[in-house]
Amino acid sequence: MAQVMTATRAAGQARLEQFSAKMGRDYAQGRNFDRGPAAHRDVSMLSAYIRRRLITEPEVIATAIKTQGAEASAKFIDEVIWRSYFKGWLEQRPEVWDSYTAGLRQDLAVLEGDAGLRQAVHAAETAQTGLDYFDSWAAELIETGYLHNHARMWFASIWIFTLKLPWRLGADFFLRNLLDGDPASNTLSWRWVAGLHTRGKPYVAQASNIARFTEDRFMPRAQELTQSASGLEALEPGGLPECKAPRVPNAPQLHLPTALLLTEEDCRIEDFPFQDLICTAAATLAASPLRSPREVAQLVVRFEAGALADVAQRSGLAVSAMQIGAPSDLARWALQSGAQQIVTPYVPVGPLRDWLARAQPELEAAGISLTEWRRDWDAMIWPHATAGFFKVKKQIPKFLRTICA
Repeated sequence: MAQVMTATRAAGQARLEQFSAKMGRDYAQGRNFDRGPAAHRDVSMLSAYIRRRLITEPEVIATAIKTQGAEASAKFIDEVIWRSYFKGWLEQRPEVWDSYTAGLRQDLAVLEGDAGLRQAVHAAETAQTGLDYFDSWAAELIETGYLHNHARMWFASIWIFTLKLPWRLGADFFLRNLLDGDPASNTLSWRWVAGLHTRGKPYVAQASNIARFTEDRFMPRAQELTQSASGLEALEPGGLPECKAPRVPNAPQLHLPTALLLTEEDCRIEDFPFQDLICTAAATLAASPLRSPREVAQLVVRFEAGALADVAQRSGLAVSAMQIGAPSDLARWALQSGAQQIVTPYVPVGPLRDWLARAQPELEAAGISLTEWRRDWDAMIWPHATAGFFKVKKQIPKFLRTICA
């Protein structure tokens, strides 16, 4: 039976309150154990809500500090900030996302013409590899839209180094099925396993580690798994692109007629001064199909739809519902309302940002500016995400002071 997650802020808040008692020692000691579907006892399962900011990182961290104290909940706080770190890292190296999308198109073209590869990928995606642990994780992902973080690491490692399948096809499989699928966290986590993020240091799944942290639910034989592997950095001989400053968004002008655009990138509209706008139109934009050239799971599509319906209701505005289509649709919608600008909470590097970039020429031709609100949380953390997580981690005490102020 698939887990049912309600895509509302109220549901996220209820889950946050429910898990608050476990954000300290329970999380630190139990977070690495994958106990299987409906038994994820010591992890929050808040990520689908945080990804869409139905609940926000500062809210979650403030709850941890209030209920457990900053020291006891330090590991939990670290893991929340990892998501912000990955977003900031990709914001400063958007070429890595471009490389992923271009490489994925190439991999899919190869897949189309290679029957053997197509059969192997199909087996991996439909839980038919014969590796009971791997197949169990694939089935859980498809059925629930969720997978424990440790299982995600094992799965990616086995996909890349044991099954020897293209890493981008695996990343795409996750992005199409994860309720919390995020372009930055997903892409960079797969790159990390492959030895491309922390270059030359791939993550190789070990049978003993799987047995221990599934509490012998799975007991792989060592010979079933690749014992050692070289990372895939040879695929990128030029190394990582140069780090750039995060993109500075175009700020909205309060005196202009405005079309308000709501997307799954930020469903906590109450945190922004939208009531100060001269609002001529408001719409949600369902953009899940942009995640992949392949079909995106209906669980993901429905969760996005629920989140957008929830933010529309909380806004108190008359909000229409738009589906992603031709980029020219955006200018047409704004023009019909008499708007001179579109304002939306910040859209980071990823498929929706790519779509908005394609819409930009027609917006400019129509005299419509695309403007964004960026959260102080992102503006504070992203500039530190220039290398490994340690640079961000050193700043966490400062970040926490802003939350507790």
